[in-house]
Amino acid sequence: MKELRLMKGNEAVAEAAIRAGCDGYFGYPITPQSEIMEYLMAQQPEKTTGMVVLQAESEVAAINMVYGGASCGKRVMTSSSSPGISLKQEGISYIAGAELPCVIVNVVRGGPGLGTIQPSQSDYFQSVKGGGHGDYRLIVLAPASVQEMADFAGLGFDLAFKYRNPVLILSDGVIGQMMEKVELDEFKPRFTKEEIAKNTPWATFGKTDDRERNIITSLDLDSAKQEKHVTHLSEKYKLMEENEVRFEEFQTEDAEYLIVAYGSSARISQKAVDIARAKGIKVGLLRPITLFPFPKKPLAELAKQVKGILSVEMSLGQMVEDVKLAVECKVKVEHFGRYGGIIPTPDEVVAALEQKIIGG
Repeated sequence: MKELRLMKGNEAVAEAAIRAGCDGYFGYPITPQSEIMEYLMAQQPEKTTGMVVLQAESEVAAINMVYGGASCGKRVMTSSSSPGISLKQEGISYIAGAELPCVIVNVVRGGPGLGTIQPSQSDYFQSVKGGGHGDYRLIVLAPASVQEMADFAGLGFDLAFKYRNPVLILSDGVIGQMMEKVELDEFKPRFTKEEIAKNTPWATFGKTDDRERNIITSLDLDSAKQEKHVTHLSEKYKLMEENEVRFEEFQTEDAEYLIVAYGSSARISQKAVDIARAKGIKVGLLRPITLFPFPKKPLAELAKQVKGILSVEMSLGQMVEDVKLAVECKVKVEHFGRYGGIIPTPDEVVAALEQKIIGG
């Protein structure tokens, strides 16, 4: 049976990771995500499930520990906040290039630079476009509640192993710090050595009677082989786009205008829809749950019925570019955002809709 608790988003994703059979967590403290590691250390899962929890000496060390654990077929994860994720980018690119599964949590804070510890959504480009070097993609899940912080831990591991690819849970300081009721799944057992050998034949754990050693690397000095590998990765990303698009619609059936928002901005925008509807404005909301793969087709379909689209983000405007690409400039698209750690209000969203879309 599921267990009901009152938890912070950061605590929920940590507890859910333990229950999802996570083998190891490697991280480094940074606000506003430090509670993830603090919670794991307080729970001491190594005494119950055997999960290893380790504070590394740096973010660079943490992501390379993840690289090593993932190479052995283990369920491993890390977490950080914006500047810390930037430090992990080289390792993330290596992990993607080596086709290894892992879960990464980014509880976004305002930037650029050290910025502020207040919430933001300004890491969208970094997350969905491949923030490190080379041609690669992450599956990006955008929770809008504490419940989804918990749900996406298990889902993240499932998708990571399905596609042998890193999965990023892109949260922010609002979702990470807020408290809500959350239903937690039952404990899933960690992989046994036999299960790893059977289910992850690509993993490296030494030579056995059945097979030679596997060598895990993202390096290939033969250009033709590297091109073939990148083509293979590209085909895998296409499969993700075909099979893993997740989104939610709110009052779109008769909508004449549309708001597109994810994460905490989507929660704010849902209230904005209610306010606008009370004023006689027929507006709906599309919430991308996967930022990659992005819900291009559903958005393109909605664009056929609406007069304009407002992209609401806690940034200068990043997702708005993908919204415009999805609708192919067939309908007006504008951006509204607050940034630097300021959270928009529903009334501000309605005012922007009226000014930029309806009256613009």
